[in-house]
Amino acid sequence: MTTSRDARELGQFIPLHYHYNMLQETARMQGFKDALQYAVPPDAKVLELGGGTGVLSFFAAQKASKVYCVERNPELVATAKRLLALNANGHKVEVIQADAFDYLPPEPVDVVICEMIHVAMLREKQIPVISQFKERYLKKFGGKLPVFVPEACIQAVQPVQQSFVFEDYYAPVILFQNPIATQPSTVELADPAMYQLFSYDGALSDLIQWHGAITIQHDGELNALRFITKNILAIVVGEQRTIDWHSQYLVVPLPAPMAVRAGEVIEVAFSYGAGAGFDALTDSLHVSLRSDETTTGNWFGEQVSAEPRVEFRATAV
Repeated sequence: MTTSRDARELGQFIPLHYHYNMLQETARMQGFKDALQYAVPPDAKVLELGGGTGVLSFFAAQKASKVYCVERNPELVATAKRLLALNANGHKVEVIQADAFDYLPPEPVDVVICEMIHVAMLREKQIPVISQFKERYLKKFGGKLPVFVPEACIQAVQPVQQSFVFEDYYAPVILFQNPIATQPSTVELADPAMYQLFSYDGALSDLIQWHGAITIQHDGELNALRFITKNILAIVVGEQRTIDWHSQYLVVPLPAPMAVRAGEVIEVAFSYGAGAGFDALTDSLHVSLRSDETTTGNWFGEQVSAEPRVEFRATAV
């Protein structure tokens, strides 16, 4: 896995207009607003790693007494300071130009916000940043960790038949999809299969790796896999519900399409570093049609059962 400074910075300098567009993403904004209203206790101390325009720090400041908003990009630092000054309780937020990989607050905090999230945990540095923060925070302050927002993540993969024809131009390229919009160019060949579930206050691995079996449910041409990332922003224990936000779906074309029938089993394998570029996923991706129902060795030296993995519908992810 690459450990150079360049690799660490991958995804950190997102263009300013992208952050402006995120303010218009209703599901994201409402999800974080509701989650922070629930997760931030009155008069709490809060830290945000990767503050962008400062909007999530603003949500936290409505209940917190102090918010440390850390952002490395100087253009975004200036933007966050300007916008927070226009909003109620913006004075509670201290915007700090610093690297989220290195920064620690001057005092213990109750809640940590970190939204450096890309679908499949690619591109952006959510997992490495939080992993390093936990280690440094416990070394400095001891005690228990703060509450993290998001709290957890579920990842799934789904076989699909995808049209890659755009006004008669055939272009089998990576696509992004709005998770709440109808996708007429996508045919679901099976339910999504969960390949990862983790909590940010638990152990985090820099390697995302899976080899699993998926049973095809509909005849078609398997020519792509759709990756789904469900972010659990907060767990509302008393009401037995979660506050969720789905990242955009990621559709990855396969090198060679294959005809599949309902009842057939495909095996899918991939291995990539958290925060790596898209090519780390595509270069490691293997899809094959299983020839029998016996236990099979995978590409990573483990054994997997012929039993199907946990599956669930996209609407329930």
